[in-house]
Amino acid sequence: MSAPALDLQKAVLAALADDEDLTSALGGSRIYDHVPADTPFPYLTFGRTSVFDWSTSTEAGFEQLLTLHAWSKAQGKTEALEIMDLVAARLNDQPLTLESHRLVSIRQEFSEVRYDEDLAVYHGLLRFRVLIEENA
Repeated sequence: MSAPALDLQKAVLAALADDEDLTSALGGSRIYDHVPADTPFPYLTFGRTSVFDWSTSTEAGFEQLLTLHAWSKAQGKTEALEIMDLVAARLNDQPLTLESHRLVSIRQEFSEVRYDEDLAVYHGLLRFRVLIEENA
């Protein structure tokens, strides 16, 4: 059985990679856990993942906070915001198939876009609250 965070990341990656509108907006399949050198903008990265025990007396479960980052060098926030909207539409309250767990819910909890002057990029942040249970 895989760890809940890894199981969720695989399911999120599969769902996002399967979205034609998102792939088009990114200019290809640019969703990374670790970004290869010289990767063109825009792209998405997996960020911080926090896992908390959400078990009851009868069922094992986990609450996760999953963070995704959108990176854009376009002029203004528009590209980053459009990519974030596509990600949110693909994940928020949507069914995901996990290998060794069952998704209870996935909800967008937070988002923001800011300009990083040091890197000269727009950095979008999306955070999702996810509840999953172990398969019976």
